[in-house]
Amino acid sequence: MRLRTGTPGTGIRKGGDVMLKPTGGWGYHSDTEILFPMRVASSLENLRGETWGQMVNEACRAPQDSVAQLAFSLVLIRVNGCLTCHTDCYRAMRGCSVCASMAVRRYRGSDEELRALYEDAKWEVSGYLEAGRDAFTQAQMES
Repeated sequence: MRLRTGTPGTGIRKGGDVMLKPTGGWGYHSDTEILFPMRVASSLENLRGETWGQMVNEACRAPQDSVAQLAFSLVLIRVNGCLTCHTDCYRAMRGCSVCASMAVRRYRGSDEELRALYEDAKWEVSGYLEAGRDAFTQAQMES
């Protein structure tokens, strides 16, 4: 497949047909998701120092949807700027794997600062989950 040159919205030419893409014709990377996907985390392990590598390993070894994984995702969502990413932006067109690796490499703080962000995020996620459980339990008792 070749991306057709010309104006946005012209689509992709495959054989003799032109297929329009939902993004107005620009290529949408299949690696792109709405928020940072944990499947990308293991590929980030060797991008920084030992402290960073240990943090990545801790999050990757944790059970799915654990506080450690949710906190790691929250840190990367903030570092990568996932909340401002959309289908037409350059980051989305490159994919989450490339975006995350570039953001981690370019992060100007130290590994210790990233570790502190991770620990703060674990506390934040735990508090949110506890508040949610308490609110749910209270709502069940009232009904």
